[in-house]
Amino acid sequence: MILSLIPQAQNALDDAELALCQRVYDHVVSVKQIKTDAEREDLASRIIQSFQHGVKDEEALLRLLM
Repeated sequence: MILSLIPQAQNALDDAELALCQRVYDHVVSVKQIKTDAEREDLASRIIQSFQHGVKDEEALLRLLM
């Protein structure tokens, strides 16, 4: 899901940044048991937006989204 939203992102993420965002996404989806595509897309967008606005620490992203 994260990868599918990258073309919409203002700044491209490098491999390490993409991996971090994907880990956060996978964890939140698992913990919150997110099922619908709309919820998953919203989560992915929120992760990328937060990351681009300076929340680049994995734990900080998780705290923000949980």
